[in-house]
Amino acid sequence: MHLRRALREDVPAISTLQIAAYAPLKARIGVSLPPYDADFHALFETMEIWIGGDAEALDAALILDPRPDHLLIWSIAVAPERKGARLGTALLDFAEQRASEAGIGEVRLYTNERFTENVAWYQRRRYSIERIEERPDRRIVHFRKRLSGA
Repeated sequence: MHLRRALREDVPAISTLQIAAYAPLKARIGVSLPPYDADFHALFETMEIWIGGDAEALDAALILDPRPDHLLIWSIAVAPERKGARLGTALLDFAEQRASEAGIGEVRLYTNERFTENVAWYQRRRYSIERIEERPDRRIVHFRKRLSGA
């Protein structure tokens, strides 16, 4: 999959994709998720947004928040009709590559504990659980992965 850095005019398509990708998860736990409700115009100003697919109907989006000591994967979103096409894996690989190229030795991300398929997937990708954050309405699993060669 070819990814390109998002442009301001891509923001409506990014928002549409995020809502479609996260709607089933939101419905499953009954609470809102940051990637579902985000102000993508504001995120465009503060984070890196990478997209793949047609500009009108995106296949995937990756939102990265570079920090001084790690790269935070803020969102991995794949269009529901493209699930199973390994686009999530391509996005995760790309994020790790971006971190390595920037000399950042660690990638972090988080997911809801009830999304057991995501928890298992990140663990298969050698992400370790850093901590579990208790919130009144959910438990958030924070992951980290140290990259070799960064």
